[in-house]
Amino acid sequence: MEYIMVTKDNIEKEHICCAISNNKDVQVSSKKAWLSERFDEGLVFLKSVERGKCFIEYIPAENAWIPIEADGYMYIDCLWVSGAFKGHGYSTDLLTACIEDSKEKGKKGLCILCASKKKPFLADPKFLKYKGFVVSDEADNGIQLWYMPFDKNAKAPVFKECAKHPHIDEKGYVLYYTNQCPFNAKYVPVLEQTAKENGIAFKAIHIENKVEAQNAPTPITNYALFHDGKYVTNEQMNEKKFLKLTGSHITD
Repeated sequence: MEYIMVTKDNIEKEHICCAISNNKDVQVSSKKAWLSERFDEGLVFLKSVERGKCFIEYIPAENAWIPIEADGYMYIDCLWVSGAFKGHGYSTDLLTACIEDSKEKGKKGLCILCASKKKPFLADPKFLKYKGFVVSDEADNGIQLWYMPFDKNAKAPVFKECAKHPHIDEKGYVLYYTNQCPFNAKYVPVLEQTAKENGIAFKAIHIENKVEAQNAPTPITNYALFHDGKYVTNEQMNEKKFLKLTGSHITD
């Protein structure tokens, strides 16, 4: 497999794997805008030259959009290989490239979000364990921080206190999200409209910068749905899933 790095110089002409429509699609444009603002902060987006979901995205942990204390580490935003790309060792290729690059940049190791069992939009714990990652911290909602230290004496990364006990004071459904995930540009407005049409108390909170993300009340900032203060899920919701979750019915 041949890989290419997406940069400020080629992002307009390169597809971004998880959203491969044209640049006018709101999902593509929002993700590309978010990426473009992160490149100067050290973000790396390495992908297959073939169209499809086969890529890794990582950034120095100090600039990661999650509430962790992991100075000196490289944080993996996303490692996604699916469809026809699975089963060929491409995940290993991408992770190896990240490891080599991070070592060259003098990083202490890697870290990534996961859980004890595979969850949507999170890394596969079996794969991480096989590659040498171990759990360094866990929030009350089961979201874990895994890490691979390059130096056995390196201090393990941890969640900030604000993320260890995910809870908010607001009632109803509250969604925290960022533009890191392109699907939010399409589906957050869908949820807002669905909630309005069905009389469901719903509020979407758009995390717009690193400071907000690093102090969010959740270990996951891409997409974190709460209900009456309690964390519910990080799984992307369309209209049908949201109405099923809320116990509502689609109105004609």
